[in-house]
Amino acid sequence: MNSVHEVLENLDLGQAMSADAFHMQVGHIGLTVHCPEPLRSELMEYFDGNLSQQPGQITVHLLPGQQLDQPVAWIDWQREPGKAGRKDAILDLDDGRLIKKLRSGVTFLQARDWAIAFGPLTQNVSTVINFINTQILSACLREGWQLCHAAGATRQGRTLAISGLSGGGKSTSILRMMDMDGMQFLSNDRILVHPGNPARALGIPKYPRINPGTILGNPRLHGLLSAGRRAELSHMPPDELWQLEEKHDLIVPDIYGPDRICLAAPLTDFWVLNWGHDQQGDTRILPVSLDGRPDLLAAMMKSAGPFHQYRNGHFEANGVEPDPMPYLQALRHVRVREVSGRIDFDKLADEGRRLFDG
Repeated sequence: MNSVHEVLENLDLGQAMSADAFHMQVGHIGLTVHCPEPLRSELMEYFDGNLSQQPGQITVHLLPGQQLDQPVAWIDWQREPGKAGRKDAILDLDDGRLIKKLRSGVTFLQARDWAIAFGPLTQNVSTVINFINTQILSACLREGWQLCHAAGATRQGRTLAISGLSGGGKSTSILRMMDMDGMQFLSNDRILVHPGNPARALGIPKYPRINPGTILGNPRLHGLLSAGRRAELSHMPPDELWQLEEKHDLIVPDIYGPDRICLAAPLTDFWVLNWGHDQQGDTRILPVSLDGRPDLLAAMMKSAGPFHQYRNGHFEANGVEPDPMPYLQALRHVRVREVSGRIDFDKLADEGRRLFDG
């Protein structure tokens, strides 16, 4: 199997065309999604705040249950430093790329004119949502935006992005900011940044998937767990609770009410979490220059990943790390602060209130 044409011969696109397409708009990026029921209705409910009447410039086809009838010589995609285990595999074609999620078996065809997902899609809706959002990310990357591993919130022209190592607490931190009146959710894990004065930020329509530690630390979120489960978790040692991976979807309108999401805003401030439960001293939130702190910049940068295709048709190479220079340019007019010392979300929230009230 060497070409997009050969892959398409194995797939039935008519399945995706059996229901009316739906359209989405995220910032300046529009998408059209062809998908059969019942997956179509589930996705439309999830993306409700981004539905549009206008067809988009990107077309996505979703083919639940289909698979290739030929064996594929998959090559493991190298994960980012600090990540363990096999997650994705690829096969580069003459004019496209196949990508496979190794745990679920969901497979994708990515090419200049095609974005197709097939396999057990109805059992892996979150993976499908990520694939649709990946098309937005790639379109922006081709326009010169930079992809940051960050959560964000915005209010009245001021936007705060927060990065940190995995498990560093960026979701917990940004949800504490959401407790402020009038705050709007920008993103939980991915923020695109475009250089300018001010810089521009674009989030993607993906609700937070949070762990129990985040839920227990915020009374507003307690309803996401049963009373029995909350009682059970409350007896866990803090360090063990902090590391527990048990994802729960937080549907922002259900918790915070309507009009609490804004995916496009000027980016004014960026905090990098470099704290820990085992660190000595009180929490400190101090200005820093990224030019001399490659360690902090590394926590902010995010690889384009195996789905990204450049303007020239080439795909992101396996094992390549992001180039720091475009990030430094994009963040040149953003106020950056380092958060260090002992983890203290109350102090972080107080500093956030001073930032947004100032």
